[in-house]
Amino acid sequence: MRGFALHLHGATAWETVEQVHSFVGRDASGSFGIQPGHEAFITALEFGLARYRCVDGVWQYLALPGGILHVTGGEVFVFTRRYLRDTDYRRISTQLEDQLRAEDVALSRTRASLQQMEQHLLRRLWELEQRGHGNEQ
Repeated sequence: MRGFALHLHGATAWETVEQVHSFVGRDASGSFGIQPGHEAFITALEFGLARYRCVDGVWQYLALPGGILHVTGGEVFVFTRRYLRDTDYRRISTQLEDQLRAEDVALSRTRASLQQMEQHLLRRLWELEQRGHGNEQ
């Protein structure tokens, strides 16, 4: 059985997997599958796990923070910020959860920092406004 090439493109790494027999992903409309000979197609992948199976029958799992999937010319392209790939579902699920927690912590720190900057800016604007009103008298 003939497969297709799956091109994985992250911000810091890329690779091509040959002889892929099927790809299962998820977009806003739900789960979908790609097999050899699929028509041209493009969609936005959701955060989570996708999977693909090579002609040898082994499933590989991809953890993605979302991305774009493009099928063209008998090839499948996945463009994402980063991805993890593993044959063990439990292991990659744990890695995905760990990444999500780390991103949550970083996001919380960023929000707190933005709130502090906003408070400082508002206080500074208030002080400048008070000085300006003092000069008008």
